[in-house]
Amino acid sequence: MPDTVSGVIDEQGWYPRARRVPSPHFDARPDKEDVSLLVVHNISLPPGQFGGGYIEDFFLGKLDSAIHPFFHVIKDMRVSAHCLIRRDGEVVQFVPFHARAWHAGMSSFAGRARCNDYSIGIELEGTDYVAYTEAQYQSLQCLTLSLQARYPAMTRERITGHQYIAPLRKSDPGLVFDWRRFKNSLS
Repeated sequence: MPDTVSGVIDEQGWYPRARRVPSPHFDARPDKEDVSLLVVHNISLPPGQFGGGYIEDFFLGKLDSAIHPFFHVIKDMRVSAHCLIRRDGEVVQFVPFHARAWHAGMSSFAGRARCNDYSIGIELEGTDYVAYTEAQYQSLQCLTLSLQARYPAMTRERITGHQYIAPLRKSDPGLVFDWRRFKNSLS
């Protein structure tokens, strides 16, 4: 089991193992103590390409739309996630966990709408069709165990993918994400 001692979430809602890159795209939760869901996503910018700083630029609202045609399509979107896990396992945190990141959009879980209000969004650098790396699974496991220690209502049953909270709209983290492996690592 990974060492979670150095991964304790601090009082300001930051994960000490993450590189902090604060995004302006967040606001206050209706109840900052009501954090009970973890949503796993994927993202790659440009689509299907890994590496570079484009994801960070996107979550910061600084994406240069002249660099790639797809960036023109998303240039005005104001979105974020709490964290990104890069292909090499690096964790980048954009929003403190007690705040509401803008990652889920129109969504519901177990009959409750507005998942952003009570969830934490973790993006994996990837696509629906390319296997995630060993380093990503290890970082996701450590981060999730730290989140569960801080937010006990975030049980294994309350960890889901974007595809399940917005099924007609989203497909991430995709069929290549190994849910059994990930959830078994949390036991």
